[in-house]
Amino acid sequence: MRTGSSIKILGLSLGVFLFFTQSVAGGEKGSLIKLGTLAPEGSSWMKTFNTINTEVMKKTGNRVQFRIYPGGILGDEMDMLRKLKIGQIQGVALTSAGLSTLFKEMDVLQIPFLFQTYEEVDTVLKKMDSFFRKGFDDNGYVLLGWSEAGFVYLMSTVPVASVADLKKAKVWIWEDSPMSKAIFDEAGVKAIPLTVPDVLVGLQTGLVEVIYAPPTAAISLQWFTKVKYFTDVPLIYLAGGVVVKKDIFRQIPQTSQNFILESFQQQLDQLKIITRNENRDALKVMVKNGVKVITSSKDQIDEYKKLSNKAMGHISGQAFSKKVLEEVTSLLENYRKGGK
Repeated sequence: MRTGSSIKILGLSLGVFLFFTQSVAGGEKGSLIKLGTLAPEGSSWMKTFNTINTEVMKKTGNRVQFRIYPGGILGDEMDMLRKLKIGQIQGVALTSAGLSTLFKEMDVLQIPFLFQTYEEVDTVLKKMDSFFRKGFDDNGYVLLGWSEAGFVYLMSTVPVASVADLKKAKVWIWEDSPMSKAIFDEAGVKAIPLTVPDVLVGLQTGLVEVIYAPPTAAISLQWFTKVKYFTDVPLIYLAGGVVVKKDIFRQIPQTSQNFILESFQQQLDQLKIITRNENRDALKVMVKNGVKVITSSKDQIDEYKKLSNKAMGHISGQAFSKKVLEEVTSLLENYRKGGK
């Protein structure tokens, strides 16, 4: 027993030592890029990252390699961002909530009820791609590619159909999420801040009764096993992306940079399709496991939208600029009128 425990402790200590001491190697030895993600091991995200790593290693003759740290073992998005900024990791896969910390204009994509379909999302991101990439570049980061978590829904242990229902419940809020905070503050909801890795325990103990996530995230994080209700109102679209520090990326030979960008674009485009299909299937899995679907009335949905508009009015110009908001809404209006 003592020998086994000693081996485990030694292994853990060695792993921690390697994480904090092994940095990006350059020159003939190649480059090791450490990348953190909340995506659980075994998820489609991790399968995609592993495929990308295999492709990049093959195309660069093993001169560039990604080491992925999954499942939030490096902490929540803000924890990973802190590690990124001090050089403990060189890259990170983030939702738009985390990406907005690196380039605040990303917050415009988190406006509730902004998008109605995935086609609208694709249209806006295609048109705004160069703008967002330049924004990250100007702040010292390279966007390797876009991903997504999908549309976010309320899930709960108590029935929630309206804003009034929210006010009576124990609502979770993602830590350091100014967009969510603005909405809950406007609603008069005293939300309970937790990191993503702590949400499952929060549901198990009754600390929180209402959470929000895309269906596939609720499945992969096992949150669906603790909720009883799913409110069928798509609140926001949650984009995602993978970024690396620009100074690190520019140390890599240009041909290898091109290989990396090509691999990320191709594989993340495929991951988007997979994620959208998984989100459609995830609700079926939840219902099969006893989760009841709640359909809000038109008046209740209008109340959500009215609340959101008031909250966004308070933070417009702080989280995102009026100019960018106008450009995005113009693109959407044009698309909805039959434009491209």
